[in-house]
Amino acid sequence: MTTEQTSAIPSGSPLATLRRISRSRPTVNPGERCEMCAEPIADEHQHVVDLRSRSLMCTCRSCYLLFTDQDAALHYRAVPDRYLWFPRFVFSAADWDDLQIPVGLAFLFRNSMQNRVVAFYPSPAGATESELPLQSWDRLVAANPELTALLPDVEALLIHRTDRGRGDFSCHVVPIDTCYELVGTMRQTWRGFDGGQEARAAIDDFFARVQSRSRPAPQVDRGSTETATTGDQS
Repeated sequence: MTTEQTSAIPSGSPLATLRRISRSRPTVNPGERCEMCAEPIADEHQHVVDLRSRSLMCTCRSCYLLFTDQDAALHYRAVPDRYLWFPRFVFSAADWDDLQIPVGLAFLFRNSMQNRVVAFYPSPAGATESELPLQSWDRLVAANPELTALLPDVEALLIHRTDRGRGDFSCHVVPIDTCYELVGTMRQTWRGFDGGQEARAAIDDFFARVQSRSRPAPQVDRGSTETATTGDQS
């Protein structure tokens, strides 16, 4: 289309709107494409989980929206962008010991295909799954009923032991792709036995960003939850 033809397009026409949208699209890197439809995507894009392979797929906005229904009988799930923190989270050093995680970081999520909660902790080799059963999960949810809102497969409870001496913890609900971002960061920065200064600085920066994105988790009436649980058991 020539310059003369372009200038002749009425400003309110559908073609003019299409031109305006195409001009405002974010730039994309060569080869960066949606793994479902091959549409070019920007650096900042969303993800979908393949429930069968547990892999993350980079997607365009249109493909992402196809899988936002968490109750749909599909083997893909869109990863939300919700970040929550718990002002009243009940969790102690004894609870951490029950999880039997050998490092001070772990993320837990419900795997709907296996119908169980699984735990992973980051390591220099990547994400390592805890092979020990997590019987303490039910006790954790009973003490913190806000966790019932945790979406399976696409959200995780991220726990960070911030001070081994005092047994202080930070606990957040984060998108599952954020956990794998942390795993990748540790693989790139970990040095030696304890990770080194670069890894510790990267972890501190990561959790600062998580906290800045987080909002308080909606409060649940714990007394009502306990009553309902007792009634169900009877």
